[in-house]
Amino acid sequence: MPLTKLQFRPGINREITSYSNEGGWFDGDKIRFRFGFPEKIGGWQRLGNSTFLGSCRALHVWRTLGLETYLGMGTHLKYYVEYGQGYYDITPIRRTTSAGAVTFAATDGSAILTVTDGTHGAVAGDFVTYTDAVSLGGDITAAVLNQEYQIASVVDSSTYTIVARAVASLSQITIDGEYTPTPVVANASDSGDGGAGVIGAYQINIGLDTSVFGTGWGAGPWSRGSWGSAATIDLIKDTLRLWTHDNFGEDLVFNVVNGGIYYWDSSGGLSNNRGVALSDLAGASSAPTVATQIMVSDTDRHVIAFGCDPVDNPGVQDPLLIRFSDQESVTEWNPTALNTAGDLRIGSGSKIIRAVETRQQTVVFTDTSLHAMQYLGPPFTFGISKLSENITIQSPNAAVAIDDRIFWMGRNEFYLYEGTVNRLPCTVRDYVFNDFNFDQAEKVYASANTANSEIWWFYPSANSAENDRYVAFNYLEQVWTYGTMARTAWVDRGVEQLPIAASTDKRLYNHETGFDDGSTVPASPITAYVQSSPIDLGDGEQFVFMRRMIPDLDFRNSSADDPSVDITTRVRNFNSGNYLRTTTSTVDGDTEQVHLRLRGRQFSMRVESDGEGVGWRLGSMRYDLRPDGRR
Repeated sequence: MPLTKLQFRPGINREITSYSNEGGWFDGDKIRFRFGFPEKIGGWQRLGNSTFLGSCRALHVWRTLGLETYLGMGTHLKYYVEYGQGYYDITPIRRTTSAGAVTFAATDGSAILTVTDGTHGAVAGDFVTYTDAVSLGGDITAAVLNQEYQIASVVDSSTYTIVARAVASLSQITIDGEYTPTPVVANASDSGDGGAGVIGAYQINIGLDTSVFGTGWGAGPWSRGSWGSAATIDLIKDTLRLWTHDNFGEDLVFNVVNGGIYYWDSSGGLSNNRGVALSDLAGASSAPTVATQIMVSDTDRHVIAFGCDPVDNPGVQDPLLIRFSDQESVTEWNPTALNTAGDLRIGSGSKIIRAVETRQQTVVFTDTSLHAMQYLGPPFTFGISKLSENITIQSPNAAVAIDDRIFWMGRNEFYLYEGTVNRLPCTVRDYVFNDFNFDQAEKVYASANTANSEIWWFYPSANSAENDRYVAFNYLEQVWTYGTMARTAWVDRGVEQLPIAASTDKRLYNHETGFDDGSTVPASPITAYVQSSPIDLGDGEQFVFMRRMIPDLDFRNSSADDPSVDITTRVRNFNSGNYLRTTTSTVDGDTEQVHLRLRGRQFSMRVESDGEGVGWRLGSMRYDLRPDGRR
């Protein structure tokens, strides 16, 4: 009997039963399809050895005229600029006290200091830097006091506590991204208050690392509310901290979602150069102070604020208002007959969720509709038109543009906009949304991997509070895959040669490099597999004896000395029955054939690798099959 060549349909299909998917792939992890055939995805390596504070949910890469490459990254605790594998804190300052407004009190035998500041406005976890303090008289020296601290607890509106620590940078953190200071315990001589010249510089309030629906006692994180407090929500302090950002030439414009808008001047260097409020810039005129998103229009060089406060009512957010600055200006926002500043207001939905820029237009998502915003030129500058209603979007970061197409994850659906809005057929839809933590849906992050013609969505599975899964769509081959991977933000290659992603371990990673997991030292192997649906032998009407297998694998670019995969062949007699016999064979580049002794009506195949430095592509496997009776 001639050898039987196996040719499977590309992509994973979980929308029908495994048996109905005969001739297709039913399961896999960390694989993709190229020209219809499965292969292992690329690996990842650490971008330096440093870690950052907080969970990163926003990344933006840009390059200056001096060819320095900067990576802006927002976490729920800080905003950083990464350069040369170091993290530089540019988190804006919200308040600097006058001299003497801050005092300290120590307790003998304790490292906890009580700080008094009548209008601190802080929440637990906020960061503050003290200067010009003097020794309390004992071990709590001036050097111990005059540094950056994270507030341990808030006692009331005028007092809070910190833990005195040895002089060290807040970059002294563990592999888990948690700050681990060496405490300094006060003694009986520490009876002073820090002197009359103490100044406190408070960074903007931190945000949450988890989505909370409603606040008040028992409805949010511990210490965020008091007993009997009303279930109200502060959009800055009590919601998942998300950021948006864009570069204005060499500089950076960034904002807290539904919070303040800031500007970072790269010419000031990386050390001791923080972002400042857009409205505080020299020459700023009617600049918005709050927004859902900030963007710089690439074609016409306007800075655009979505869901912002109006000119005539500063500080009061209008969630459907869009304002834009004068052309080539980050400071002029007051509309006049001599400039192109202005505003628009969307007429449907209740709030803007996200705007995504394509080559031809900017597409604006509200909670119920989709709109196109296009540059018209003077005197109207921009115009807006409705594209679709009754659409959903899973999170502010759930959409990504590829040229003039936008892909996004909605609630239980995937969508594509390419002139019209269409639902994107998905062969793993139920698999994804039946194991999905909708309470943490705001963490969904859409990302482009253009080198492989893919869109990835990172999302939290049902039993996880953090992104631990991904689903990927190859828009050239129109196929879907999925897998396990903990990533909270991603930026595609372009300015950098490789995609960069943020992980839950508070590190950044270069992706699509090698074939190993670089989160460990040394790097560890990645387990990748693809598994077929069952295949009838002789249409399932007779028993078939499987004598041998002729593998077809390519181990190109593998760094292992002798790369190999395990190919598991399983047989059973009925489509609803258990697999009765299984054979696993190790196949390397020199394997010509594998002898088998399996008998049954159906079989399935699984290709898996768990070795270091192993990359593989699967071709057309062939099996020697012979009839073996009928009943």
